[in-house]
Amino acid sequence: MFHRRRLTPTPLADRGPLRVMFLVTSMPVGGAETLLVNLVRRLGRERFLPELCCLKERGPLGEMLSDEIPVHFGLLGGKYDVRVLGRLTRLFAERRIDAAITVGAGDKMFWGRLAAWWAGLPVVAAALHSTGWPDGIGRLNRLLTPITDAFIAVAAPHGKHLVEIEGFPAAKVYVIPNGVDTELFRPQPRSETLRAQLDLSPVDRAVAIVAALRPEKNHAMLLEAIANVRRTRPEVKLLVVGEGPERANIERRAMELGVGDAVRLLGNRSDVPEVLAAADAFCLSSHMEANPVSILEALACEVPVVAPRVGSIPETVRDGDTGYLVEPGDASAMASRVAMLLEDETTRRRLGKSGRELVVNHWSLDNMVRGYERLIAGIYSSKCPRSVARGAGGSHRPLPTEFDAIA
Repeated sequence: MFHRRRLTPTPLADRGPLRVMFLVTSMPVGGAETLLVNLVRRLGRERFLPELCCLKERGPLGEMLSDEIPVHFGLLGGKYDVRVLGRLTRLFAERRIDAAITVGAGDKMFWGRLAAWWAGLPVVAAALHSTGWPDGIGRLNRLLTPITDAFIAVAAPHGKHLVEIEGFPAAKVYVIPNGVDTELFRPQPRSETLRAQLDLSPVDRAVAIVAALRPEKNHAMLLEAIANVRRTRPEVKLLVVGEGPERANIERRAMELGVGDAVRLLGNRSDVPEVLAAADAFCLSSHMEANPVSILEALACEVPVVAPRVGSIPETVRDGDTGYLVEPGDASAMASRVAMLLEDETTRRRLGKSGRELVVNHWSLDNMVRGYERLIAGIYSSKCPRSVARGAGGSHRPLPTEFDAIA
C-alpha cells in the first residue's frame, strides 16, 4: 500500500529545471497531439525538462518523441484498471516530477491528476482542447476540481465554456491560445510537381481540409458542399488530409454524390504546408471545435478559410476579413462561400494576407510556449511564497472573469 506524499517544494530559484510530465492516452497524428509535440520541443530546457506519459500505446508521434525526451507508456491495462494509480504515483516519484499536465479529457485527466495529487506534485493542471464529445469532461473528472491548480483553455470563448458549461471555477481557468510555427507554415510558391502528384491539372482549383477522419469533423457536409460547387465549377477538387475511422464512409458518400473522382484522400502527410500552398481555399466542417490548429496553419500560409460558426473559430476566421463563416451543417452556404473565393483571386489574396497577419500577431507558437512556461513556473512559485520565479515572467495570478490570455 502507498501513502500520499506531503511535499514542501524547493524554491524555484534553487530547484533547477522543473520536471514536467504531460499525460495523454496515446499520440496518434492529430491537431492536439501535434500541438503537444511543438510545445515539448520548444520549452526552454534551462528551466523545464519535459517528459511524456502515454497511458496506453505511444502512437506514431510518441514514438517520434521518444528519440528526444523520456516517453513512458503502457500503464493502463483497461478502463477499470485502478492499479494505474499506483503505477503513475511511483513513476512521478522515480522521475522526480514537479508538474503534471493532462492533455484532453477521459482516463488520463482523471488518473493523471489523482496520481499527481497523491504523489504530492506542486503543479497539477489539465489542458483541454474541445467543447464536447468525444472529449466530454464527465462527473468523475469534475470531482477532482479541488485538487487541480489550473484548467487550460485554448481561446477566450473556450475559457468561458469551461466556466459556464463545464462548471470549473473562473479563478482556475487559464487561457493559453493555440499557436503554430509561422516559419514552417508560411506563404510559398506552388509546387507544380506536387500538384501533379495530387492529380491536379493546371486549370484545377483545389479546396483543402486537414482533420482527422472522425464523425465530429463532419466531412460528409463538406462533400455535399463540393458537389454543389462542381455543378458550375467542375474543375474543383477536394484535398483531404488526415486519417481515421470514417475513411470508408467518406469514400462511399463521395461516390453517392458523384464526386468520387474529385476527392483526394491523402492520409496523414508530413508536407502539410506544401499541400496548403497547392490549395486555393481551406474548409473545416466540424460540428464542434475549440480552437482548431488546422485553421491557424491555413491562415499562416495565406489560404483563406470557410468554416462553421462554432467554438472559438470566429476569433480566427473573421467573416469577410480572413475568410467566411457559415452556420454549422449548412452545406449550401459553404458551397456559396467557396464558389465566391474561387471566382475572385483579389479577394483570396486579401483574405489570405489578413489571415497571416492575424496569426503572426496573436496565435504564434512562441506565444503559446511562453504561456505554458509562465503558468507552470507561476503555480510552482505560489507554493513557495518566499521564492522568486527566476525568468518566469512574473508571479502566479488567476485570470479575471474576462479570461485575459497568458501570452
